[in-house]
Amino acid sequence: MLITHLRNFCIIAHIDHGKSTLADRLMLKTGVITDRKFRDQALDSMDLERERGITIKASAVQMPFDGHTLNLIDTPGHVDFSYEVSRSLHACEGALLLIDAAQGVEAQTVANLYLAVEAGLEIVPVLNKVDLPGSRPDEVTEEIENGLGLDVTDLIQCSAKTGQGTDDILRAVIDRFPAPEGDPDKPVRALIYDAIYDDYRGVVVYVRVLDGELKQGKKIRFLSNNRTYEVTEVGAFTPKMEKQGRIEAGSVGYVCASLKTLEHVKIGDTIASATDKTVEVIAGFKEPKPLVFCGVYPSSTQDFEELRGAFDKLHLNDVSFTYHPEASEALGHGFRCGFLGMLHMEVVQERLEREAGVEILQTAPNVTYEVKQNNGEVIRVERPAELPDPSVIDELREPVVRASIIMPPESMGPIMSMVNDRRGSFVSQDYLGPTRTILICDIPLSEMVFDFYDQMKSATRGYGTLDYELRGFFDADLVKMRVLVNATEVDALSVICHRDVAQRRGREIIRALQKAIPRQMFEIPIQAAIGGKIIARETIRAMRKNVTAKCYGGDVSRKRKLLEKQKAGKKRMRSVGNVSIPQEAFLAVLGRGEKKKKK
Repeated sequence: MLITHLRNFCIIAHIDHGKSTLADRLMLKTGVITDRKFRDQALDSMDLERERGITIKASAVQMPFDGHTLNLIDTPGHVDFSYEVSRSLHACEGALLLIDAAQGVEAQTVANLYLAVEAGLEIVPVLNKVDLPGSRPDEVTEEIENGLGLDVTDLIQCSAKTGQGTDDILRAVIDRFPAPEGDPDKPVRALIYDAIYDDYRGVVVYVRVLDGELKQGKKIRFLSNNRTYEVTEVGAFTPKMEKQGRIEAGSVGYVCASLKTLEHVKIGDTIASATDKTVEVIAGFKEPKPLVFCGVYPSSTQDFEELRGAFDKLHLNDVSFTYHPEASEALGHGFRCGFLGMLHMEVVQERLEREAGVEILQTAPNVTYEVKQNNGEVIRVERPAELPDPSVIDELREPVVRASIIMPPESMGPIMSMVNDRRGSFVSQDYLGPTRTILICDIPLSEMVFDFYDQMKSATRGYGTLDYELRGFFDADLVKMRVLVNATEVDALSVICHRDVAQRRGREIIRALQKAIPRQMFEIPIQAAIGGKIIARETIRAMRKNVTAKCYGGDVSRKRKLLEKQKAGKKRMRSVGNVSIPQEAFLAVLGRGEKKKKK
C-alpha cells in the first residue's frame, strides 16, 4: 500500500453528539463489520462503556474504501477523558469535528477543537442528527462559523443513526485530509500512543509508524530505556486485533515483542531499529495534571500486592491517573491516587473491581503539605496522620496553585464569588475575544482537589476550562481535624484544613457518616475534633426493643426499672462493641459536596 493511499483520522466532539454511532455507520459502509455481526457502539469493548453509554478508551479500526486504507480512531467526549483525545490526535492527520444539529456548539466541542488545532490537524466540520425534529442546522452552522471560526462552505450534514451523508464523509476523508508523511526506506521510527496488558502475549503496544516498517523478527529498541526486543507479532485493528505481515510508514497498528515487564513500556516513547543509534526522538505527550486525589486501599489487607499489580496494568492503559504507596493505621497499606475528575475516579474504581477482581476502599481527598519544625527542618506530610505534634511545628504550609480559568464574560461574577469562598486571590483578568475571558488567580490546592472543577463547570454552564500550575508552599492557619466514631479516631477520615472552614467541613463529614453508618444495638457518637476540642457532633440512635410492651397499667416504677435495665445493658454494649464502617460511608463523605449541590 502506497503511503499516499493512507489516511489517519479521528472523530472528536462533545459527549453524546454521536461519535461512536458514526464510527459504527462508517464500519458498516466500508464492510468492516456485517449487518449480521453488527451491534451498537461496536468499538466500545468494555462492559463499563456499554453500560454507561459513554466512550472511555479511544479505539482504532482500519477500513478499506475506494482503493484507500482509512485508519479511524474513535475518541471519548467527556472532559475527564480529554487526555485520551490528546494522545489519539498524535496518531492522526485529520479530525472530523462532530456537532449535534439540535444542541449546537458545546463545551467539549470547543476544547477538543483547540486540541486538534494545536496538534496541527486538518479539521472537517460535520453536522450530525439532522434528521431529528428539533434540529436547527442553519443556526448551528452560524455558530460553527462565528464561534469556532471554521469554514462552513463544505460543511457535511449527516445522520449517524440512518446512515445519511456517510458517503460524503468518507469522500471528504480521502479528498480533504492529507496523506501521512514518512519515508518507507528510512530506518524504523514509531510512536507508542497506547498499550494494554495481555495475559498470554504480555504488553501489547499501540503504535503509529512514522518511518520505515515494523515486521515480525525485526530487532527494535525503546529509546526511553535503551532496551532491545524482537518483534513477535504485528497487526492492525479490524476492529479486533488481526495479525498482518508488516506495519508500513504512516500506518497505525499494534506490536508484540515479548514485553513481560510493565515498567519497560512508557506511553509516548519512541521505537527505533536496534542498529540505528542516530534516530531522532519523537515528541511525546504532556504529562496529565490530576485534579482529584484520594487514598485507595484493598478491602482485605492480603490483597495489597494484587492491588499493586492491578494498578500497574491499569496505569499502562490509562496513564492519566497517578499512584504511589501509603499506609493508614485504620485501613492498612494502600495507595494515594490522582485522577482527572470525579467520573474518572469512579471509572478507575469500577475497572479495578471488574478487571482485577479486587474490592477497594476510597478515602476523602487530601493534598501534600510542608511542615517547618522548630529546629528549622522542613518535612513533607502526605496524610493527616503523619502530622507531627503541634508543639514542634513552627509553620504549616499548604500548596498554592496559579489557576487560569477561561469562560464566557457573563460567568465572571459566579466564578469570582466561588474563588473568594475558597480563599483564592485575584491576580489578573483579560479578554481573549467577545465571548471568552481569562481569569488568573491563586487558590490553595486543598480547595481545588475535591469539587472545584465540577462547580466551575456548573457556574460557566459547561463552557469553562481550567488549567493550573503549582506556585509553591505558603504559610497558612491550618489545623488537623480528627473524626471520631464511638470515641475511636478514624485516621482515614481526618483532614488538614483551614481553621475558618474547619467547623463547616466537620459538620459535612459527620452528617454524611450519620446517614451512611448502619444503626447498632448501642448509641454511636460521631465527632469532629481539633486537638481536644469537639467542634461538631451527631449521634446514631440505638435500635431498641420496646421492653415496656407487656406493662399495661400498674405502677410506673416497673416501667422505669425495665428502661433503666435496658439503658445499662446498652452502655455496657457500647464499651465493648466495635463499629464497622462500610465502604458506602467513606464514599458518602467523598460525595458530600456533590450532595450539597443537589439540595
